[in-house]
Amino acid sequence: MSDIIRLLPDSVANQIAAGEVIQRPASVVKELVENAMDAGAEQITVHVKDAGRTLIQVIDNGKGMSPTDARMAFERHATSKIREANDLFAIRTMGFRGEALASIASVADVELKTRQRGEELGTYLHILGSVVQKQQLDPCPEGSNFSVKNLFFNVPARRKFLKSNSSELKNIISELQRVALANPAIAISLLQNQSPVFELPPENVHKRIVSLFGKGINNSLTPVETETTLVKISGFIGQPKYAKKSFGEQFFFVNGRFMKHPFFHKAVMNGYDKLLLPDCIPSYFLYFEVDPASIDINIHPTKTEIKFEDEMAIWQILQAAIREAIGKYNLMPAIDFDQRGSIDIPIMPGRGSHFEMPGIEVDRFYNPFHTESQGWKPGYQRESVPNQWEQLYGGLEKKEFAPGLFPPVVERESIAFRSREESMLSGESASDPQSLATGATFLQLKNRYLLTPVKSGLMIIDQREAHARILYEKFVQMFGSHLSASQRLLFPPVLELSPADAEILQALRQELQQLGFEIRAEAGNLFYIDGTPAVLSHLDAKELLDQVIASFQEQPVDLMEEVRGQLALILAQSSAVHYGVALKQEEMNHLFNQLFACQSPAYSPSGKRILTILPMAEIENMLRG
Repeated sequence: MSDIIRLLPDSVANQIAAGEVIQRPASVVKELVENAMDAGAEQITVHVKDAGRTLIQVIDNGKGMSPTDARMAFERHATSKIREANDLFAIRTMGFRGEALASIASVADVELKTRQRGEELGTYLHILGSVVQKQQLDPCPEGSNFSVKNLFFNVPARRKFLKSNSSELKNIISELQRVALANPAIAISLLQNQSPVFELPPENVHKRIVSLFGKGINNSLTPVETETTLVKISGFIGQPKYAKKSFGEQFFFVNGRFMKHPFFHKAVMNGYDKLLLPDCIPSYFLYFEVDPASIDINIHPTKTEIKFEDEMAIWQILQAAIREAIGKYNLMPAIDFDQRGSIDIPIMPGRGSHFEMPGIEVDRFYNPFHTESQGWKPGYQRESVPNQWEQLYGGLEKKEFAPGLFPPVVERESIAFRSREESMLSGESASDPQSLATGATFLQLKNRYLLTPVKSGLMIIDQREAHARILYEKFVQMFGSHLSASQRLLFPPVLELSPADAEILQALRQELQQLGFEIRAEAGNLFYIDGTPAVLSHLDAKELLDQVIASFQEQPVDLMEEVRGQLALILAQSSAVHYGVALKQEEMNHLFNQLFACQSPAYSPSGKRILTILPMAEIENMLRG
């Protein structure tokens, strides 16, 4: 039998490696920018066309490469950082595997122009699908200029799975944000189709955070600083009152490298113990400096997951540092006992003392048409009208009042029972909502559920899920008809967003306008909300759009039909009536009628059950004991 195991060609092996390292255009940007930083660049400019599908160009002013190094850089496992195995435990640079450029060249059309400092001529290199097409001398500027064209041109399956341009650009922005926060001393610029997305000058960490996430975050930042023999932790955390219900402003860096670490995130959350609202996440930008020998960064192809030797000890140090910063800068909520300027309310006298209600002096003979004969004359003493308390209840103690004037205090928990008609229904069923709604008796239980009798028993309706179903179908109908009423705002609220969030909102603007939102974009990622849908005019428009943006941070903004359905779901869930809200009888009737006018009244848009019926037989069995 012949041998069946063969050695893969380098081009195929590079494409396999590209599947791990180069997943999308953002991966190319990350690898090229990190190489530029390793080359000592002080200024890096990134140009992308069609969110990186057509072109990714990274220009830096680093030390450049010689003609031999430029050719060797595209060989697999070629690196200038590693000489022996022990070097893996003393890594302080970004790229070290030597797979990035080889992987990029295997799935794209790559051109490189590079010149070392002090040299008269540089090198031009053209590689297409791992095959060198051309290499020659070139009078290019100092530094390196990488141009990656037609990404995944020879891997159609991989290119087919790329998301929309807005989603891919959002990923590119996120990668550059991480690099920019880790290296604030480096100037970084990003241009999409020749239009600048952001231009960051060299600055300190605090200013870099404000430049990326807007001036609104400036008031929230609180410094963190601690140093031990194991780790030095510095950076900033957000104040509890500015915490959001979504991720996006949470960053860990170790030795200048971004990392994801859920275990350390839990330490931060424990540091905020009992200071955050439910489901809220604080902002944090934390920088760790540790001995490179005590961490392992070679456990994931993208090098974003890092293993620490003393993980538990650093966890405790981090939690203590967060609590120290919160206490040091007085971020905990406090009770103000200063009573200056407050109203002085006298103490009500006891039962035995004389208590007189205030009276009003009036001129009972005053007539505005007869000021001479019957009107008030100078020196006339107005008669004091007996106050109503003494006139009505004089001589009676409070305990002698008739029932109803002072209803007794009920110690047990009460529930709201509201009825439009006094009689109970007979013969109605859930299948006939119109007849039920016209004369239904509703009971609101704990301001959460609506109870109403039906022919077969007792119907229980979840008020929030029911309202979400109603709003969801309204929004879907608006998308289909392209007609919606908008409520103009007298004082438009302003959204100041990060570049990534601004890109999400730009991608959703057209769909939001169909619903009735009027959003005006200004320079500096500022958005003015000039109008909101009339059906949502009672809500906070800024908070509502923040929730919409947060919901799309972890998912692509691609097929418009899917986006519309998802947008309708998010808006419905965000604007539905909350639990704990007491409803009037008319509101309960209206909610009931609208629910059973929906196409799917039994289930909410998220798939939860809206209503159930407790059978009469089961109620009778429970009462038999």
